[in-house]
Amino acid sequence: MMAATRIRSLLHALGLLVVLAFALFPFYWMITSSLKDQTELLASPPVWFFRPTLSNYMDIFADTKVTTAVLNSLIVAVSTTLLSVVLGTPAAYALARFEFRGKADLWFWFISNRMISPIVLALPVYLLSRQVGLLNTHLVLVLIYLTFNLPIVVWICTDQFRSIPPDLEQSARLEGASQFDIFWRIYLPLGLPGVAVSAIFAFIFSWNELLYALVLITSQGLKTAPVVATNFMSGYELPWGKIMATGTVIVLPVTVFAMLVSRHMIRGLTMGATK
Repeated sequence: MMAATRIRSLLHALGLLVVLAFALFPFYWMITSSLKDQTELLASPPVWFFRPTLSNYMDIFADTKVTTAVLNSLIVAVSTTLLSVVLGTPAAYALARFEFRGKADLWFWFISNRMISPIVLALPVYLLSRQVGLLNTHLVLVLIYLTFNLPIVVWICTDQFRSIPPDLEQSARLEGASQFDIFWRIYLPLGLPGVAVSAIFAFIFSWNELLYALVLITSQGLKTAPVVATNFMSGYELPWGKIMATGTVIVLPVTVFAMLVSRHMIRGLTMGATK
């Protein structure tokens, strides 16, 4: 019995190691490639042991296009995430706690928004943005990303708020708390894991999005980081070192943000796993 348990635990640990290696290897390859020169990058078979160099990072940071693009991505992603949370959490609270006419239709609309392929809306969004004069602005990216992120925030936070016992709200009402106090002092703190998870998803989507940033922004000074990363892929020679260094710089803010809210993220992702 003990031997069977040990074998099961060993296989479980081995499976976790395989999954971990499969998930982390692309990041390892990207970071190590960013520290190689072009000769080592194109070597066959691949060079596993090499002398690291920061020349690729020095080259991309010497070019203001990359630093400006990272700043543009940061402005768009942070603005979209804040607006998504500020607008989405009150909507989620209303859907979780109140009954009103058209609630089921509104809920279906939030869910169905995520079923639409973004490329289907690319041309209409471009024509509409051009007509109202929003092309080549940060605002047009914030508005279109908000359209896709808001349903995620509402969806996740509604389920989180539904798990909070209604007795807490009734007790607060007996103490004279207003509707805003109940939302701000009870539901928002207790629903923080769901809010954190939805904020992470909104930030990652806004940070990594390429299609609309490529279609709606043509001004070099307003391009986001993913768009600038693709600009290296032109001509006959591909500077893989610069591409990998730019990719590492793009991934870094998302990784830091996820680490900062990891405690709430784990709680949010496992919510509803046990009853």
